[in-house]
Amino acid sequence: MFRKRGPKMTDDQHKPTDTANTTAKTVNEDGLDIPDTEADNMAEDAETAFPGMDGLDEGMLGQVQEMMAKLERADELEKENADLKNRLARLATDFDSYRRRTQEDVNAAQGQGVSKAAEALMPVYDDMDRAVTMGAADPAKLIPGMQAVQGKILGVFAGLGLEATGKEGEAFDPQWHEALQVVPGDEDDVIVQVYQLGFRMGDRLVRPARVVVSRKG
Repeated sequence: MFRKRGPKMTDDQHKPTDTANTTAKTVNEDGLDIPDTEADNMAEDAETAFPGMDGLDEGMLGQVQEMMAKLERADELEKENADLKNRLARLATDFDSYRRRTQEDVNAAQGQGVSKAAEALMPVYDDMDRAVTMGAADPAKLIPGMQAVQGKILGVFAGLGLEATGKEGEAFDPQWHEALQVVPGDEDDVIVQVYQLGFRMGDRLVRPARVVVSRKG
């Protein structure tokens, strides 16, 4: 008897299944295939970070990894913030030290300036003391003595860089002089009387001269 033959098998059906080279796939929440080995590693990372949370599905596993990445970034930012705070504290300390040293230098310079000015004025005081002593015995000698002291004081001022301004006969200059009164005269803007001598230091006014100025007509 003839046996009934079954359907003919194709060549593909005759080929053995290559289980050794086939890798199982897992689909994540984005629809992408993830090899089971990578999924296993992700699960192990999640289990290490969060013990007792094995068996997570792909969506929860992705959320856990995202949280882990954010925590790591937060830790980095915290370290950077701490470093910036330390640097700011060091800068504040350095600036405070610099400011203190600068103030000490300014105080020292001012002290030296006052000391030099006082040393320059001491001989003037000595001359004035002698003039007063002589004037007490003979008043006629007082005026020449005071005039000598006055000249010496102007010399001290010149040594300090001060220049007198506002003398009689000098042209009036509002930059250096202050007119207290205007009187008729032969010329315009000429100092005819000085109430208070002025002083300048280069281009800087120290004290304006207080004067009376003439005006024609």
